[in-house]
Amino acid sequence: MFPVVSYLSIILMIKEFMMNITKITARQLQEKLAQGALLIDIRDADEYSHECIEQAVSQPLTGLKPEICNNSPCVIFHCQSGMRTQANMALLAKASAAAAEVYILDGGLNAWKKAGFATVVNKAQPLPLMRQVQIAAGSLVLLGVILGYSVSPWCFLLSGFVGAGLIFAGVSGFCGMAVLLSKCPWNK
Repeated sequence: MFPVVSYLSIILMIKEFMMNITKITARQLQEKLAQGALLIDIRDADEYSHECIEQAVSQPLTGLKPEICNNSPCVIFHCQSGMRTQANMALLAKASAAAAEVYILDGGLNAWKKAGFATVVNKAQPLPLMRQVQIAAGSLVLLGVILGYSVSPWCFLLSGFVGAGLIFAGVSGFCGMAVLLSKCPWNK
């Protein structure tokens, strides 16, 4: 019985933290930044290096450190569309427990740009890694189908292999194609 009470209290505590996280608009974010708020971009490093809000600090979800929020009374998290911040509110609440005010940008970077605010774009950066994976996987599937119809039915195995790889990546969280593409010279 004791562990159940313990788990229940932890869940209630996390829920209380999550209730303290409020969504704000891009205009409200601009006002908070003018007042000295800390803006944390939780997207992956390759996404951040391609395009970001000038005042944002990159802190991907995979390595989110609570100490980054310790010196700021107001912390705002954002991602590309708002979905990642929404889905990870418990983790964000835990990481920002020391801050008095915690917000997430409703609509993420997309909403910031839609509101007409500037971003820093580095055109020298390659496409984000996941887009490269999507292009490569789609190209290999299409190639397998074309070769399967025109050269040999054995070429359909290429499409099947790519599909199996995508299923494995989705289930395990490990994408071999992403690892291979990350080692390509244009991604260094």
